[in-house]
Amino acid sequence: MAKVFVYDAYANKFLIYKDLNENDPMPYSYGNTLTVREFRGSSKAAVLWTTTAAMEAWNMTRRDYGAGIPVGYAFKRIWEGGHGTTSQHYAGVAFDVGQSTTAANRKKIHAVATATGAWGYVEPLSMTPTWVHFDRRYGKPACPNTTAGYPTCRKGDRNTYVLILQDALNALGYSTGTLDGVFGSKTFTALQGAQRNFGLSADGVCGCNTWKKLASAAVGIGRTKTVIDS
Repeated sequence: MAKVFVYDAYANKFLIYKDLNENDPMPYSYGNTLTVREFRGSSKAAVLWTTTAAMEAWNMTRRDYGAGIPVGYAFKRIWEGGHGTTSQHYAGVAFDVGQSTTAANRKKIHAVATATGAWGYVEPLSMTPTWVHFDRRYGKPACPNTTAGYPTCRKGDRNTYVLILQDALNALGYSTGTLDGVFGSKTFTALQGAQRNFGLSADGVCGCNTWKKLASAAVGIGRTKTVIDS
């Protein structure tokens, strides 16, 4: 059974779906074009997350392609790893698809995903010759001169990047008290503690340098005793 957070940027709120079976459709996905099992892929986590914008982009791509799109990888928790330190897979907004289909089909999927204009990034096929990557990243990256990475997170924010932040802090032993995607006082205090130990200014703002330190420490660390997953 899975618990799924879906962030709606238009309303700036999370919609929470509990006790979803693996064969249930992902919330906001069209029909049965994307199940919970397909979205989670190899993730063993009980709590997953995505955004309405990512699901809308998926729906447009699937509709325009006109056939099933095999999903290889989508969601992962940051402590599970499997991707780089700025991966949008940890935000629940990225898909790697088409691994099990033909090169011709991957080319068509790539063309359709690009044409929708719904994705924030569609990776050139030359970089991913055996799959197609697209993601619905959002927010201005905290680090300059790049389109990758996560936006600055500060007290009062609410989004799936705050979920990554809380997830990383908890995995590293800095308790945020909850995993809810809301940057409150406990997340602020936990972040300050991590910043002090990293030798950074303990301003309680997760900017470029803090993201780099946190992600480098948390990616692939595994399910520690302090991970929150319920």
